[in-house]
Amino acid sequence: MPADLAVIGLGPYGLPLAQAAVAAGIPTVGYATGPEAGSLSPAELRRMLAKGFRQATDPSGLGRVRTAVICAPTPRGADGGLDLAQVEAAARTLAERLRPHTTVILESPVHPGTTEEFLRPLLEKGSGLRAGRDFHLAYSPSRVDLGNRDFTPGNTPRVIGGLTPACTESAAAFYARLTDKVVRARGLREAETVQLLETNFRHVNIALVNEMAVLCHDLGVDLWDVIRCAETKPFGFQAFRPGPGVGGHGVPQDLTNTPGRTLRMVELAQQVNSRMPRYVVQRAAALLNEHGKSARGARVLLLGITYKADLADLQGTPAQELAIQLMELGASVSYHDPHVASWSVLGRPVPRADSLYEAAADADLTILLQQHRTYDMQGLSVKAQLLLDTRGATPTGAAHRL
Repeated sequence: MPADLAVIGLGPYGLPLAQAAVAAGIPTVGYATGPEAGSLSPAELRRMLAKGFRQATDPSGLGRVRTAVICAPTPRGADGGLDLAQVEAAARTLAERLRPHTTVILESPVHPGTTEEFLRPLLEKGSGLRAGRDFHLAYSPSRVDLGNRDFTPGNTPRVIGGLTPACTESAAAFYARLTDKVVRARGLREAETVQLLETNFRHVNIALVNEMAVLCHDLGVDLWDVIRCAETKPFGFQAFRPGPGVGGHGVPQDLTNTPGRTLRMVELAQQVNSRMPRYVVQRAAALLNEHGKSARGARVLLLGITYKADLADLQGTPAQELAIQLMELGASVSYHDPHVASWSVLGRPVPRADSLYEAAADADLTILLQQHRTYDMQGLSVKAQLLLDTRGATPTGAAHRL
């Protein structure tokens, strides 16, 4: 059965799109742009295959689809900007096989202007076709929230911005097959900037509550109770919660590598959030000292090392930096995570605890970094010798909270 959709890039953006497409009855081919980590279980993959999904190693099939969506990851590069290498590779691969009347959509996080100034020339040069005349070109910010059971591709509105009005309508017609609501932006740059605003909104607000966490600890104020009360305000407030750092695939963009353009608030937010692992280590060392123990030689158990609860994704997890700094203090670090079978830090394997309660009872300090659903925080607070809760998951008074 010929595919109707090509998803190029099978990482955190592409796989959810492919899964939603086949669930909607759209024959889909997936093409990987690099060594991307999938997040589908074998059962989910079998269901996708049964509904028409196929993963291609030969890119020749990319030229026989009506819609091609580029979902290649754009991690932060060495210069601090977004690395577009996989987007470029995807574009060149697609361009050689691009046929007239195809709709090409970019979903990867990019700076405003990338679709028109970077992607368009690659597609036109490689195909000999002209965007807006021979094929449609559009941008749609990916709105994937892995593990969210309330908001799925079907009930999450999609924003579309095209090179021309016809490009916008063609892309909108595709997404209307996947979601209940399609929102049309004025153009490519507006749609790209939606992604910029949404990602930075998260990082700036997390930075605010992370700073509040430090301040409230110094003042002897229970921040978690403050947030609980504040979120009862029905307008002008959205609750964010602090943590040991910020992980995930959405890279904050301060545009500092773009001459003459900067977002000072985002730059400051990055500084605040990047300091949180060190702050947690300082709190850990202080707790050990208060209980007559030194960080050097202390047995420290890290609970939940993924960047998000109930997922196996380690992208940008603050647990990495935390473990490094604890090891530099001379602590003996181990971890427990039901979703991660093995973990290495600086090329060295970190011991994995098999029995959670025994490990917590044996450790001088247990630090909750991620609140997985399987963790019984009441039980852990009883078993652990000393528990530092960075997620506010324990009952009041049961542990030391961030």
